[in-house]
Amino acid sequence: MNERGNNIILIGMPASGKSTAGVLLAKAVGYGFIDSDLLIQNEEKALLCDIIAQKGADEFLRIEERVNASLWAQRCVIATGGSAVYSARAMEHLQALGTVVYLRLGEATLERRLKNIFRRGVVMRTPGETVADLYAERVPLYEKYADVTVDCEGQDVEGTVRAVAEALRLA
Repeated sequence: MNERGNNIILIGMPASGKSTAGVLLAKAVGYGFIDSDLLIQNEEKALLCDIIAQKGADEFLRIEERVNASLWAQRCVIATGGSAVYSARAMEHLQALGTVVYLRLGEATLERRLKNIFRRGVVMRTPGETVADLYAERVPLYEKYADVTVDCEGQDVEGTVRAVAEALRLA
């Protein structure tokens, strides 16, 4: 971990396991758990996919930035939405809160996991954008903001939790 805050912030593509592994990681290390997508849904009183459909991707990203940039926590695992990295302001705030961990998966694995990309509430900023397009656009941002990168390829959720804990020297 680093000398910033004492939280663990998970970033990565949709379906990389941020929320699922995040809950289990929090239990394993005795931390609280925050899912920023759930905070957005609670604040907006709507599902992510409905917020995006009704307000558009740009407005959703503004909401996401506000929520992530105003988060405050201690000793928590924070799972962010896959699009959190589009906001430098939010990511700088999250970096100040703790160690940012990028859960890396290969594009082919993500394609298999993302069966209904629109129902999941994935921000598509360009009409006709594909998972491959998103992957190419976002991976450099995840790499830019990550303090630690954990390769999750071929891991089940328990393996991902173990890999994150080992990478952060918590195991």
